[in-house]
Amino acid sequence: MSAPKTVFINARLCIDGQLVNGKTLTISDGKIASIESAPLATDTSSGEVIDLEGFILSPGFIEIQTDGLRGFHFTHFDDEASYSQKLEEVARYLPKTGVTGFYPTIPTVHSDEFKKILPCLVPRSIPGGASILGAHAEGPYLHPSRKGAHNAILFHLPSTPPTQIYGPTALTNHTLKLVTLAPELPDTVSLIQDLVSKGIRVSLGHSTATYPQGLAALSAGATCLTHTLNAMPPLHHRDPGLAGLITLAATSTSTSPDSPPTSAPYFSLIADGNHLHPSIATLLFRASPTHAILTTDSIELAGLPDGTYPGHAQIPHRQTKIGARVVIEGTQTLIGGCAGLDECVRNLVTWSGCGVAGAVRCVAENVRGFMGEDGGRGRLVVGERADLVVLGREGDVRGTWVGGVKVWGEV
Repeated sequence: MSAPKTVFINARLCIDGQLVNGKTLTISDGKIASIESAPLATDTSSGEVIDLEGFILSPGFIEIQTDGLRGFHFTHFDDEASYSQKLEEVARYLPKTGVTGFYPTIPTVHSDEFKKILPCLVPRSIPGGASILGAHAEGPYLHPSRKGAHNAILFHLPSTPPTQIYGPTALTNHTLKLVTLAPELPDTVSLIQDLVSKGIRVSLGHSTATYPQGLAALSAGATCLTHTLNAMPPLHHRDPGLAGLITLAATSTSTSPDSPPTSAPYFSLIADGNHLHPSIATLLFRASPTHAILTTDSIELAGLPDGTYPGHAQIPHRQTKIGARVVIEGTQTLIGGCAGLDECVRNLVTWSGCGVAGAVRCVAENVRGFMGEDGGRGRLVVGERADLVVLGREGDVRGTWVGGVKVWGEV
């Protein structure tokens, strides 16, 4: 589908955490062609003019951690054709939540399953849907005592090389983009260095690591924390653990003379009201607004009606969904989230008072900074890809464009 010329007038733009009023933004050939301070004389015969009447125009949201939606868990592989079809159905659903690009997340599975699934997650555009940006492997290098919903029997120590786990193809064709691991495991520094040398981002999570162990991982090349304070020790005033790393300055000197300076990590938050108390989410966000990343960590029940659903190989228990919360039937054991990324954005606005643009930065510019997004996503800049979301004044999604093409909404 060709990308038509579209002119948005009377827009408020989300730029680096701030709302910039009274702008005209033009997209053409799938890119942002211009950003002007006042409405231009426009030939409507060559494209569409949309008067946003003060509504908000933001970069498209980027989701770095989702295990599934709409009844499809990304670990469920029958054959390549059906897997790809279900994945594309998810991609076409996501724009209603503002998501224009996502990293399908594969929690710990057997290495044979990783090798079958990961080739299906090669980065690509999906007509009418969000782009697949590559895979996030959450495991198998995790700590058993912080396994969460993972199957600890399938965990591996870092001495098992990633080629043996994920297969050589995923490591060389730019499919595997992000790996979550526990830095306290033996030989983790070498593993981090190996992954980073292949262009793969490393995030720290499902871990019992101490603050010094986290610093060592950052020095080795890790750059993020995964769902901060979930599946890791709580923040303690004398033993801050991994969560304490978010207070590092942009570049900090290591406590060890043998280690290089470390940069402040990015850190993801599940702002669904279940995984973190609103006051804790606010505390973490305010500690470093330019490094906070919102994610849903959704499971396959996201986007489905409330009710009780059967378990499966990944979660072998009946699951009860109530709103954004999913628990094992008859218990209060939290096993997943079902909030949309747009809901997480609105939650952060309500809890922290940061404003829509401040929350949008956590699903756009900050994600771009972490992932080194080279496809022109994540910011409103002339020449960049026209992945855009129109938001109401409270952050509700009104319309979504991917590559300059409208894929959802009524704007």
